[in-house]
Amino acid sequence: MRGIPVMNYREEKDSLGKRKVPADAYYGIQTVRAMENFQVTGISISHFIRLIQAIACVKKAAAMANMELDLLPENIGTAIIRAAEEVREGRFNEHFPVDVIQGGAGTSVNMNANEVIANRALEIMGYGRGCYEFCHPNNHVNLSQSTNDVYPTALRIAAIWCGYDLQKELSLLTKVFLAKGQEFSHVIKMGRTQLQECGPHDPGAGVYRFRRDHW
Repeated sequence: MRGIPVMNYREEKDSLGKRKVPADAYYGIQTVRAMENFQVTGISISHFIRLIQAIACVKKAAAMANMELDLLPENIGTAIIRAAEEVREGRFNEHFPVDVIQGGAGTSVNMNANEVIANRALEIMGYGRGCYEFCHPNNHVNLSQSTNDVYPTALRIAAIWCGYDLQKELSLLTKVFLAKGQEFSHVIKMGRTQLQECGPHDPGAGVYRFRRDHW
């Protein structure tokens, strides 16, 4: 039918059954279920870039540790590491549609990240999205982890990064205020002291006096 876009899907299955997932999506069935179940704020986790970056760092670190312990095959681990690095670079932010408020203390966000990284790792290894027998969101990307480990750790990392971001912006704001102070230093300005207006008595010396007619 004319004017109606055709949406292609892939079918994924979990313990609860099957669901259709948009064919071009890097997320999977757990993310789809979260979108169905948790429509709370209408604000997706994709708005919080630092958190996504932090989760990607946790997933990369876990993959490296699992490879070192011989728990994760090298080809899968290498693909997961590369996929996590790409997530941190911001290449897949739009594939994090889960609502910022969802049940399970962050489980849906963790699974969203697991699926995005797994599907990108599958592409890197030459497989199609959803072919989880070769790289599974839970069994490989989330190996040796729990949401109760991943989410608090990522939040702390994101908070530290946000603190650095704030510090940088405040430093720039300070410079702007100082520049404006110099720019308008020649202008005589009214001040207020003890809830009373005061004007410059000796502008050169920076001495002010109260305007007693306003008492």
